[in-house]
Amino acid sequence: MTYKPLFSRALELDPERLHFAAHSHHLWPDASFDGQVRAWVEANHFADRKWDLILGDVVPEAQKHVARELNLPDPETVVFAPNTHDFLIRVFSGWETKPVRILTTDGEFHAFRRQAERWEESGEAVVTRVPLEPFETFDARFTAAAQAGGHDVIFVSQVFFKTGQAIGCIDDLAALARPEGPWVIVDGYHGFMATPTDLSAVADRIFYVSGGYKYAMTGEGAGFLHAPAGFCERPVVTGWFAEFGNLMGPPEGVQYRADAGRFWGATFDSTPLYRFNAVRRMLDEQGLTTAAISAHADRLSARFAKALAAGECGRLGEAVILNPVAGDNAPRARFLALKHKDAQAWRARLLEANVVTDVRDEVIRFGFGLYQDEDDVERLIQTCSRLF
Repeated sequence: MTYKPLFSRALELDPERLHFAAHSHHLWPDASFDGQVRAWVEANHFADRKWDLILGDVVPEAQKHVARELNLPDPETVVFAPNTHDFLIRVFSGWETKPVRILTTDGEFHAFRRQAERWEESGEAVVTRVPLEPFETFDARFTAAAQAGGHDVIFVSQVFFKTGQAIGCIDDLAALARPEGPWVIVDGYHGFMATPTDLSAVADRIFYVSGGYKYAMTGEGAGFLHAPAGFCERPVVTGWFAEFGNLMGPPEGVQYRADAGRFWGATFDSTPLYRFNAVRRMLDEQGLTTAAISAHADRLSARFAKALAAGECGRLGEAVILNPVAGDNAPRARFLALKHKDAQAWRARLLEANVVTDVRDEVIRFGFGLYQDEDDVERLIQTCSRLF
């Protein structure tokens, strides 16, 4: 089965390229182009009235798409920002006792890793990091550390960006969350629309942050936050959009929206939300759920993994696959992570052959998505056999 016609514009720009970095910079479907154009047309058509349209139609549609994807009970627990880092700053600003005591891992993406390290330097945070390895015991070790107490915020990835390994302890962490602390924040950047995710049982207790850059096929600028009611009601870092609507706060003090809009920033570019809505409508029209897309990607990655094991990809078969395709329908990344000391050199040689992957230290990642088919995987295998 091929879905390439949905990506004709992107694929026609470099027909010979093999783009196996769907986990890093996912190619955009044609529907996103239509969304981009619509944003321009409506901004100029409605001019001064465009914000009524954006806040009255575009944002609510995007909220409903996110809520349906995550099985959230209320779309109004979703708010948007240009990136997830904006939300990290706003949420953490709401914990006014310093230093904030953070429990996290040694495998978080740089947006949080760097900020946490800087907070440590400035004395604003004390950070405890639980090692990912050995991953077989990670859920138990991380949950035990959280249950031991002494932390204000618990921050963990749903799927780890470097290794593609997925956690299974969200419910256990959510059971610990309280408005007075600890707060639980799940980074879903490699989970949202990469693997089916149902937050209905924990939506009233955890924050979930993600965006459209990767598996939502939307590109930059469509970060979002699910914020449970009663948690961090008055973030210190706050934009003026957070004072629109149903407000709460002390008399004559700074007022905040009562829903997730309390985390709004200031004026933003709505174009990414137009793209996101257009892509989601296209997927609905095609009957493509996240489960169906994941199944397509898993079939492709399973074929590549089989070729690696059979020695069909040359020396790439020497690498250790950190997140093998288990075939048990468990949550997983939309990429294969191969660990080897030559990963950097392998990625460079592939790029010279117009095969796009990406690398993190000693881990080369091959990402799979809708715009690839079985023929592309066979071409990838043949190229690897020739190069290595």
